[in-house]
Order: sequence, then structure tokens, then C-alpha cells
Amino acid sequence: MERWLSLSESSIDEAALVGSRSASSTSGAVLCFSGVVRGLEQDQPVDGIDYEVFRAMAERQFHLLLDEMEARWPVESIRLVHRVGRVPTGETSLWVEVRTPHRGESFAALAWLIEQMKRRVPIWKHPYP
Repeated sequence: MERWLSLSESSIDEAALVGSRSASSTSGAVLCFSGVVRGLEQDQPVDGIDYEVFRAMAERQFHLLLDEMEARWPVESIRLVHRVGRVPTGETSLWVEVRTPHRGESFAALAWLIEQMKRRVPIWKHPYP
């Protein structure tokens, strides 16, 4: 499985990421997910989120999750970018691309990854008003 992981303080350029996708003759499904900072956090208005990360542990946990994902589904490629630092409302804080032979596998793998990521990866959200 091809892997690409980035924890970045820079804005996520989704168009550039999609444009840089490598070709595959065996992938029948490419699923992209964008997580966007919303203007409400726990029913309170916010201007954005500060994402705090324990970088070494987060990278290790991401790779453990990707190992598990690879064992469960025939994922051909995964690319993941998570913003760290201050991310204003309306901007993308998470971008994930999963490539598999069939759509059901992509949907299942992506949903599982996002749920597990929220539980196990040491990235903490701090809303700011």
C-alpha cells in the first residue's frame, strides 16, 4: 500500500493534492474526504480551532492505524494531511484520499480510519473565539 502522511501548519491545497494523484489501472474507487472547521464548537460560536499535536506519537499512531487498515481492506493508496496549529473557520483541517479496487472498500476503510484517528491519535482541538 502506498502511503503519504503530512502534519502541516500550512493550508491544505485540495486541488493540488487531487491533481498530483498517481494513475492506477487497478483502482476502481478513489474517495476523498475533507474535514472543515465549523463555526460552532459545543454549541458555542468560534473563529477557528488550534490543533495541538504530539508529533512523534501522532505519526506513529497514524502508521499503526494504516497498518491495521491495510490488513482489513485492499487499500492500494492512502494520502492524509492533517493541519496543526491555528485553523480558521471554513478552512480544511483534514484531507484524506483512499484508493481501493471497489467503492465499498473505500467507504468502509475511510470511515473506520477517521473514527479510529479521533480515538487514538494525539491531536487535541482547542477552539478559539
